[in-house]
Amino acid sequence: MSPKTALITGASRGLGLALARQLAQDGWHLIINARGAAALQATHTELSRLTCVTTVVGDVTDPAHRRALAVAASAAGGVDALINNAGILGPSPQPALLDYPLEVLAEVYRNNVVAPLGVIQALRPQFKPHAVIINVSSDAAAQPYEGWGGYGSSKAALEQLSAILAEENPEWHVYWVDPGDMQTQMHQDAFPGEDISDRPLPETSVPGFLTLLAGELPSGRYVARETERLETGD
Repeated sequence: MSPKTALITGASRGLGLALARQLAQDGWHLIINARGAAALQATHTELSRLTCVTTVVGDVTDPAHRRALAVAASAAGGVDALINNAGILGPSPQPALLDYPLEVLAEVYRNNVVAPLGVIQALRPQFKPHAVIINVSSDAAAQPYEGWGGYGSSKAALEQLSAILAEENPEWHVYWVDPGDMQTQMHQDAFPGEDISDRPLPETSVPGFLTLLAGELPSGRYVARETERLETGD
């Protein structure tokens, strides 16, 4: 069987990098994206020792960059999985909604809602049969945390978008996934000046994503660290 191909956005650090590392070890071919050229090149250098890796530097909010991702997907013979991981937190520290600059809120939505759909639209001709689409969400999409109005509501919008996408495209496996708290730069930015060393590393969420990438569970919302147990029936 030919290796599967996954496209991962925001793959140069945090959860995206952890997922890319594991999929490379598992023999997947990878198309990876990030805005920072140096960090993405370092990721390419590391992972290309294990598998075939294509890097596409750019911003997923840019339509031209999304077209470049589609070109890379076509050159790879299509993709079996898309992991929409790229996103932004917004201001740090995060403001209350009554103080939230609306132009900044629009930018958060452009990154966290519009861009993931734009990537899906651009890749539509390149999805292989029964493709898996994972949109990375957050518990802030479901819980009304004070100060998380911008980021949380953008992820709630992403989740509803994902649910409708799944209804409209039953041939795909569409998952919107809460990875849980993690030691990432975004999480540190959300809690400036705080020690977040007690949070789990991103690698602890990866097994749940691997379970979903198998494409055997129904489309829906999942919590990554609970999903692995669904496969074993624990």
